[in-house]
Amino acid sequence: MFRTLAFAVALCVAPAAFAQDGQGGQGPAPAAFQSDRIQVRVDGDSDGRDIILIPGLSSSPEIWQETVDHLVAQDGVGWRVHRIQVDGFAGTPPQANAQSGATPTPVAAPVAEEIARYIREQGLIKPAVVGHSMGGTIGLMLAARHPDQVGRLMVVDMIPFMGVMFAAPGATAQTVAPVADQIWTAQANSPRDAYVAQATASITGMINTESRREEALQDMRDSDQKVSAAAFRELVATDLRPELPRITAPTEVLYVKFNDARMTPQVTDAIYQASYAGLNGVTLKRIDDSAHFVMFDQPQAFYGALDAFLAR
Repeated sequence: MFRTLAFAVALCVAPAAFAQDGQGGQGPAPAAFQSDRIQVRVDGDSDGRDIILIPGLSSSPEIWQETVDHLVAQDGVGWRVHRIQVDGFAGTPPQANAQSGATPTPVAAPVAEEIARYIREQGLIKPAVVGHSMGGTIGLMLAARHPDQVGRLMVVDMIPFMGVMFAAPGATAQTVAPVADQIWTAQANSPRDAYVAQATASITGMINTESRREEALQDMRDSDQKVSAAAFRELVATDLRPELPRITAPTEVLYVKFNDARMTPQVTDAIYQASYAGLNGVTLKRIDDSAHFVMFDQPQAFYGALDAFLAR
């Protein structure tokens, strides 16, 4: 029952890629940092507290524009906001994330390592990290594998092992790998029209706010199909539950009821509680009346939760 649901949960796309100038425009990564997997835009107070925002699968960093506006407008709180662009998503060249063979190569894990390198090289001191969906997976990787570099972590609508949604209870990364490989093969090699049609149907169910859907759809169409397929395969096959005890940063998980009539809020709660049982002290908070893109559908609830989390 979870297969259709899982595609909807993980195929995270967001609105338009960086513009070229102005408040919503693209700024270059700091000159001292060069990467062939990510780009970074910095906004806000150059002397402010650091926060890193990571978008999801096929997403542009513009998913966070209203969040950035909210953060930088706060009186008495200065924020320096670092937005991550994953190469190959939302119209950017794939560079090292490109998929050239029949076997997919990881995207999320190397991106997490590049963000860790960015933190080190830019001298950031325990920044807050916020990740939506695949960005949440990357945030978990970063906090578990580099616990000294993350001050606090917020995961938005993502569990640490998506594979449980594609297999029988008790699934492991090894047992779900054949299913993940089938997904990669189907998505990477699907005729473009068929791929777009399936993704369009999924995205429609991920955003309740109709006015935001076309932006998301355009970003999906602008993303490299094989990079997205490889990243999706990686999400399904990666089990981060054994790594959760390594996370020392205060962590909060915001989530919504799964987009399936059979998945009640109580069932959703139970899945998240079981998924994060290994993370000591984690706070789980369900946001109601929202689909997957919480910052689109319930922005005030999202900002309220974010502000409270950052203030603790």
